Parts: sequence; structure tokens; C-alpha cells
Amino acid sequence: MTESSRANRGWWDRNADEYQIEHGTFLGDDRFVWGPEGLDEIEAELLGPPEELKGKHVLEIGAGAAQCSRWLAAQGARPVALDLSHRQLQHALRIGGSFPLVCADAGELPFADASFDLACSAYGALPFVADPVQVLREVRRVLRPGGRFVFSATHPIRWAFPDEPGPEGLSVSGSYFDRTPYVEQDDEGRAIYVEHHRTIGDRVRDVVAAGFRLVDLVEPEWPVWNTSEWGGWSPLRGSLIPGTAIFVCARD
Repeated sequence: MTESSRANRGWWDRNADEYQIEHGTFLGDDRFVWGPEGLDEIEAELLGPPEELKGKHVLEIGAGAAQCSRWLAAQGARPVALDLSHRQLQHALRIGGSFPLVCADAGELPFADASFDLACSAYGALPFVADPVQVLREVRRVLRPGGRFVFSATHPIRWAFPDEPGPEGLSVSGSYFDRTPYVEQDDEGRAIYVEHHRTIGDRVRDVVAAGFRLVDLVEPEWPVWNTSEWGGWSPLRGSLIPGTAIFVCARD
């Protein structure tokens, strides 16, 4: 396990309770939301029309409390919810569901080749790993030919701005091209939280290097109904710059 994985497993185990308390209402128990803007899969259909999900084997990566998997199961799909954090999966158990929960690293998926029809990840794994190509290759390995992987992550442009939802977050404070990871450390200098910056171009090259074909890149606009703030995401910022990037990838 890499330093990033160790740090983030510990962070999510420690902070899962607070995260679910703070964001659980917005996420719901059985909604499939792609990001803080509130883009819902039932409207976006990035995995395909809901009626075509029935019977499909779907892997959710970085599932958290498995809200997306719960929605998929309600459409008749057969999801598996995977997360690095044991505590996050305990919240999935608390909410309930009849699908499998798996605690594992996305860079070493414990599944046979060609096990799934679809894979998805809403802000799971990809922003937090040092080697995204390894994760993407693993996802491609477990997908069947013709399968699709859709994942969302922080829009890379946000790294150039302060992580503030108000006017103070509207001025560029750093270089978009600086790939230095964001790292939080304990008193002894050990990493306890790590998030990695990739430019849009980096992400596209990662997808292609892993053997996927990029079908679409979605940048959700902030809807007028959403008055919530989530970290640096807000109606003010969302009306001016994108906060989320969603990559739709196909395995030929």
C-alpha cells in the first residue's frame, strides 16, 4: 500500500462519521449524485438509461456509504460497493442494502478479469491516488469488453484558486500547472491526508494510457436550486468556474 493510500485510509476511518453527518442529507441514502453541484445520474444517464441497468454487474469504487450502489440496486442492477475505508463501509451497513461491500485498495482490485459490465466512482479513489493509471488499468481489467467507467473528480482548475466558497475564493492564488500534492501531516511529519492534482490534459492522458477511450468530459454547471456550500464549492463559485469534471470512459 502506498503512502497516499495509508494516509487516506486513516483519514477516512477517522472522519467518516463527521462526513456522513455533514453531507449525508445532501447525498441521501439512495441517490446517485456525481458531485457538489447535485448532478443526479437519473438525469445525466452517464452510465446509460436507467431501464438498461437492470441485471448489469456494476462496481462502485470509493463508495463511501454506498449511496450510489443503493440507487443502482433500486434500478435492478447488481452493484458491488468498494471502499478503502472500513468505517465508511460501516455506514453503508448502517443504512442497509442487499449488495456486497468490499474493503480494498482501488489499485489492487480483488476481482477476476471481466467481472463487471460497468464501473463508476463519484469522487472516489482517483483524486487521492499517486498512480491513477494503475487504478484505471485495474478498472479496465475487471470490465468486460464494451464496458464503461464513469468517474468524477475535483475539476483541475479549482487547484489554482483558494478553497473558499466566498469572494475570497475567486482570485487565482497558485499555478494550475503545479502538480504538487496537497498533504496534511501529523506532528511527526507523517502524511495523514493526501490529494493529488492532475490537469485536464493529465487526466485525459491517464485514461488513454490505461487503454480506455474517452467518450465524454462533463463539466456540470451549478443549478439555481442548489444553495448549498461544500468546502470551496458554492453557488457563487459555481456560476463562474467549474467545480467537478466527469470522465466517461469506454473499454473497447
